Amino acid sequence: MSPDPIAETVASLMPKAKAELTELVAFKSVADFDQFPRSESEAAANWVADALRAEGFQDVALLDTPDGTQSVYGLLPGPEGAPTVLLYAHYDVQPPLDETAWTSPPFELTEREGRWYGRGSADCKGGVLMHLLALRALKANGGVPVTVKVIAEGSEEQGTGGLERYAEEHPDLLTADTIVIGDAGNFRVGLPTVTATLRGMTLVRVRVDTLEGNLHSGQFGGAAPDALAALVRVLDSLRAEDGSTTVDGLTGDEVWDGLQYEEDTFRKDAKVLDGVRLVGKGTVADRIWARPAVTVLGIDCPPVVGATPSVQAAARALISLRVPPGVDAAEATKLLQAHVEAHTPWGAQVTTEQIGQGQPFRADTTSPAYAAMAEAMGEAYPGEEMQYAGQGGSIPLCNTLAALYPRAEILLIGLSEPEAQIHAVDESVSPQELERLSVAEALFLQKYAAS
Repeated sequence: MSPDPIAETVASLMPKAKAELTELVAFKSVADFDQFPRSESEAAANWVADALRAEGFQDVALLDTPDGTQSVYGLLPGPEGAPTVLLYAHYDVQPPLDETAWTSPPFELTEREGRWYGRGSADCKGGVLMHLLALRALKANGGVPVTVKVIAEGSEEQGTGGLERYAEEHPDLLTADTIVIGDAGNFRVGLPTVTATLRGMTLVRVRVDTLEGNLHSGQFGGAAPDALAALVRVLDSLRAEDGSTTVDGLTGDEVWDGLQYEEDTFRKDAKVLDGVRLVGKGTVADRIWARPAVTVLGIDCPPVVGATPSVQAAARALISLRVPPGVDAAEATKLLQAHVEAHTPWGAQVTTEQIGQGQPFRADTTSPAYAAMAEAMGEAYPGEEMQYAGQGGSIPLCNTLAALYPRAEILLIGLSEPEAQIHAVDESVSPQELERLSVAEALFLQKYAAS
């Protein structure tokens, strides 16, 4: 079938999609209930469930997962004998960080210079809309040719593993011949891309204690061990002089041999300030897709405003370690914890606690589903061929699904291209990408059913 009817239908549905994304973005669905009300996430989950029911999905359910959040499930039966495709997205989002730094309110979808701004617009509430648009286009053009399962996760950004554990406890629920993860992104706007690898991750909380209580820095400073200074030394030990990650026992010399990321383009995408050097060594693709990367996510210590002249008795930090394919995340966690303990100075007391983990992922790009997706993306993006790239981020569910359903083909697509600035201030989505990827997904389902 020509792509024109599908493309025309999706184009006609874009105003409705914008209105729906506006509603979905308005929910402050951050799955950290110490910061944001649980009711906001529950309302977002119900919105997704209602949308699935409106499209004729059966067995729509809010799944109470072991981490205290809800994932939304629905089943849309296809023709007898048709393959089953699982479509994944997540409705939870990252915190907005400093809301005052946003050009427009983070939970109000705002159009500006051809993009739609709002937390979750690309990662990954836009992915929910992408799936809905593709299915609506198919229903308007002869029907959905496969059996479709949809799962919308409620805690992907927290890395707490609720859906992974639920899937392991209910292994029949998400069985599928092919799984489309709508939580990745094109290498750049207009260049259709599937993500072939994901780095895994581990989150470790570190606490350093040196004194029973804070001390006056004039009376005791110079001899009393400062916990904050000790923590700074520990954190500094995680990077070499050139900024490369240095965790004892963890290799960092892997090479990426696929699509390359030019340094000038990366500097522009990452908005690196003039004169500031990139960290690490090797190609940019090596550094962000094939090698480990440590990031200090936060430090508990006195803020500058209101600080007193004190030697600190305790300090904490939250450390993220991205783990490349080929490295076991559990082993990387042990190495990170051992490194922290070995590099804590002055005999300071140190404790480490793992609070989240996800394994890295590598897809089989030789499967029939990839051939169908390549053809579909070529039609949705005329003149462009589908590219294979890595992604530095983590989607812990991928490895769980790969382990549960070893014969299933797993593809990763989505709206999180560099201009989207996911996880950052002023996150946005390109409506053109939403439209074209929805067309591509619809065409893929047609081609996959016929293969």
